[in-house]
Amino acid sequence: MDPLDRIDEIIELVQEARAVPMSRMNFMFDRGEMIERLDELRSELPSELRKAAAVLEERDRIIEAGRREVDRIISEGETEHARLVSVNEITVSAEHEGARIVAEARSEAQRLREEVDDYVDTALANFEQFLTRALASIERGRGKMHALREIGTFQGEDTERPLPF
Repeated sequence: MDPLDRIDEIIELVQEARAVPMSRMNFMFDRGEMIERLDELRSELPSELRKAAAVLEERDRIIEAGRREVDRIISEGETEHARLVSVNEITVSAEHEGARIVAEARSEAQRLREEVDDYVDTALANFEQFLTRALASIERGRGKMHALREIGTFQGEDTERPLPF
């Protein structure tokens, strides 16, 4: 029988007990019956207490396992969060570094373009001066040729002479 049922039986015996004459607070019990019931209760209680203690221990183990699992999940979450933040920081850093490198490359390309433009402009200016001098020399030569033709150097001479220029 369940210990709680035993306790209910004992309470019922006390409620049904006869009052001592001239007293409201004192009652008469069958001493042997009461002792027998209390002994039965005492013999049942240790096994029930052991069961209750085992249930409490199991509950404590389950709660502790749950706490460890919660701590593990939180720790893994924090680790993953730190990793993701680190990856994000690396990505942001890499993007900044990439933007800096692209800006440097553009600046260097612009500088080189300007240097090439200056070099080509100088080379063309030198070539222009060379061509201008060559044209002037050609014009002078043609002018001398026309002058010599006018004075008759190229008219019907039988012997060939080298040109004076």
